[in-house]
Amino acid sequence: MKKYLAIMTGIIILTLTACTTAQDPASPVMETVSVEALLASLSLEEKVGQMLQPERSAISLREIRNYNIGSILNAGGSHPDDDPLSTFNDWHAMTREMQEAALSSSSKIPLLYGIDAVHGNNNVYGATIFPHNINLGMIQDLEVIEAVARATALEMTALNMHLNFSPSVAIAHNIRWGRTYESMGQTSEIVSSRMQAYLRGAQGIIVPTVKHYVGDGATDQGIDQGNASISEEALRAVHLIPYIDAIAMNVPVIMVSYHSIEGVKMHGNQYYLNDVLKEELGFEGILLSDYNAINQLEGDFKAQLITAINAGVDMLMQPFNWKEAIELIIIAVNDGDISMDRIDDAVRRILTVKVNHGLFENSVHPLNESIMYSEAHHQIAFEAASQSMVLLKDELNKPLDELGTLFLTGPGSDHVGLMAGGWTTEWQGNESPRIGVGRSIKEVLEENHTLASRWQDADTVIVVFAERSYSEWFGDTPNPSLLEGLAHPDNRAALNIARFAKAQGKNVIGLLISGRPLILGDALDHFDQFVAMFLPGSEGGEAVISLLNHDIPFTGKLSFYWPMTTSGLDYNAIQNQHLFPIGYGLSSNPQD
Repeated sequence: MKKYLAIMTGIIILTLTACTTAQDPASPVMETVSVEALLASLSLEEKVGQMLQPERSAISLREIRNYNIGSILNAGGSHPDDDPLSTFNDWHAMTREMQEAALSSSSKIPLLYGIDAVHGNNNVYGATIFPHNINLGMIQDLEVIEAVARATALEMTALNMHLNFSPSVAIAHNIRWGRTYESMGQTSEIVSSRMQAYLRGAQGIIVPTVKHYVGDGATDQGIDQGNASISEEALRAVHLIPYIDAIAMNVPVIMVSYHSIEGVKMHGNQYYLNDVLKEELGFEGILLSDYNAINQLEGDFKAQLITAINAGVDMLMQPFNWKEAIELIIIAVNDGDISMDRIDDAVRRILTVKVNHGLFENSVHPLNESIMYSEAHHQIAFEAASQSMVLLKDELNKPLDELGTLFLTGPGSDHVGLMAGGWTTEWQGNESPRIGVGRSIKEVLEENHTLASRWQDADTVIVVFAERSYSEWFGDTPNPSLLEGLAHPDNRAALNIARFAKAQGKNVIGLLISGRPLILGDALDHFDQFVAMFLPGSEGGEAVISLLNHDIPFTGKLSFYWPMTTSGLDYNAIQNQHLFPIGYGLSSNPQD
């Protein structure tokens, strides 16, 4: 109860802070900048510069100024001076200098500084690491998700970052997909409700991005960037729903997906990008390409640029060949392959988002280092982690204090990096057991318990399984299971200990750290209690021990079907044959 009161206090504090950070998107647009007047004053070169998003490491301050660059990409694992341990001061100085360069350009238009802050400002060492989206889908109190988004936004603006490539609204229909943990669930209702909470927390502080348009969770066999054999009717009935709801909330940016629908790459799909999204659904924000995604279209680079822009892409995430892109777009316009009306439409959208966000008045913020991993954010991360864990089995119904001597083992038992998962400091995750924030399960457990050095000497054995950290296609696997696929290689030895301990009549508790539900085989038979932690972030250790202590109740409910076998992973099959259904999650009886 004390922790719940703490998080509610944190929400109030963050709300008051946010009100002073950026303009509320629901309020009238400030009249200090006229989009139409500014657009009319720009040369073709200045307009095209606004449409490019180079990677921070691939552009100089002088080039930002000379090319009137509209946005900067901070890719996963990209840090000031290529140092993963860069300080908050390093980050702030870098982003401030880039913004000052843009403001000294001929157009004097501020930058949108973009980063994948997908579970906190996770590229920055020392920032709060919140649970991944899969965990947010398990949370029933949507105000907690709103608080996570708000805290993330504040830790971005403290470092002059305005554009967040989040939230993902993928509906992951096959857990073979390496981006399953970026999905909040397998139904549009679950995903939309969590997305709406996230947007309520983020908008007015930063510029959120809904991604990846559309149907990226429906690819055949869950292959990342693959093909989705899906009808338009099925796409509209499920995967388009979150975008309709996001547009109703005036979401400012939508990112296009790498994948294809019926063999047509989304980045060149004029029907879905322009006819459906912009014209039918009335999306008025920026349509942003993904990292080098247009390079997967047919033809040479010039043809790819023409196809993507004419299909409706407004801003191009071209990390390293951005300069060539500018030159080729200008040639294409002069040759009549891209109309000035299309260029003006794209730039108008970009300028409108910048004006609505108040960037012209407030593009550089003073460094507020105290907001980074503050006590309020720590409490929000704890609450999100604890409310997202799902109790799958419980034949104990006793707190740890009543279970005698404890023995702890398994690859996730003393490793904060595994609890954080991918997109933590580095693109593929931080391999270190210590990531600068948070405490491991072992560190928390040892505060109040003396652990046995051998399982044979304990009354209760706690086994912590894990998947290895991964991102995007590196996480694709045909066999997402406890012992194969991307399972941690030490899981097998840990499961053997559980078998031996159970056979000897000991209490056995299983904890699973993973980016998706995993096929368990007969593993559950060897446990009295089993908890799905998913990827709970920096406060996962504190949260799971509080739950096992019965200090707080288990409230998480599955937003995914839990599979039984690899033959039943397709969404149509798993609905009829699964171990646990969507909505499943046992409760516990915490002490008052």
